[in-house]
Amino acid sequence: MARSIYGLDLGTYQLKIYDKKENRIRTVKNAVAVRNETEIFATGDRAYEMYEKAPGEITIEFPMKEGVISRIGEMQYLLESEVKTEEGFFSRGTEYVIAVPTDVTEMEKKAFFDLLIYSSARAKEVRIVERGVADAIGAGIDIKQETGAAIVNIGGETTDISVLSRGGIVLNRLLKTGGASIDRAIITLVRRHLDFVIGRLTAEAVRIQSSVFGEEQGHAVMAAGRDLVRSRPGIKEIPDYIVRTAVKEFLKPCGEAVSLMLEQAPPDVLAAIRKRGICLTGGIACTKGLDRYMEEKTGIPFYTVKEPHLSAIRGVRDILLSDDLKDLAYSMKDENYRWMR
Repeated sequence: MARSIYGLDLGTYQLKIYDKKENRIRTVKNAVAVRNETEIFATGDRAYEMYEKAPGEITIEFPMKEGVISRIGEMQYLLESEVKTEEGFFSRGTEYVIAVPTDVTEMEKKAFFDLLIYSSARAKEVRIVERGVADAIGAGIDIKQETGAAIVNIGGETTDISVLSRGGIVLNRLLKTGGASIDRAIITLVRRHLDFVIGRLTAEAVRIQSSVFGEEQGHAVMAAGRDLVRSRPGIKEIPDYIVRTAVKEFLKPCGEAVSLMLEQAPPDVLAAIRKRGICLTGGIACTKGLDRYMEEKTGIPFYTVKEPHLSAIRGVRDILLSDDLKDLAYSMKDENYRWMR
């Protein structure tokens, strides 16, 4: 029996899985439903459907927090449910490549390694690759030949900014802020300006549907919530200026971080980045007009790849399929990590 080989990109709210045997990428919500704080009875999309709707004895947990694993037991259980063979269980000898944030400690990276090597996954080999590297490959950048490239991955709870050159990362910074920060800001502004309370999922839907940087003016999105004046449920129009304000406030430190990092880049690397432009990836990169706005604020060209939320897992897939790229992923069993064993 041919061994199973998987690529993983563990996002805060979404897990991306590449199955080499089937040569396909699938996504599933990175959530588990826990009853009475002890019993996990639902995972993935089924668990996420209960978010903000479940009764008091049920909580919806997200095993990832700000780019790293915060609940390793629940993360293992979720993977056991989502990454199985046709026989319904993990097969021995399975190999994994996992995209991990670059600007985290070595011990936090090791948690991704331990997640599979010391669990019922019974992995034969676990290799990790920095998400900035995977993003660049998934965006179609010839990472080993390119003099300079820059990636800004805006995800659910983190923004990963990477400057790369000749196959390696030159500079990297991980901001502990992402789409969830925008949604919380929308909730606050809606309450303050409209005396109306909405949940995080509703705020996310409003953000996605709003014309944040589009040409439409005065566009509004209908949303269900609780009217604080009448003290009852209701539906209200959420004007686009509220969403635009929240997004711009979020993007301000991102633009500053990008500018500061580029100031530190070597001249030849910076020249190549200015010529190519900065690549936007991650779920928030789907926001229409975001690349133009970032270009106006930084003075540097930005562009968004197709399906930006899948950029990193596409890079992991290419590493698994290419002999030329496989050395970009490494195992913590290597000599450089003997102290961690």
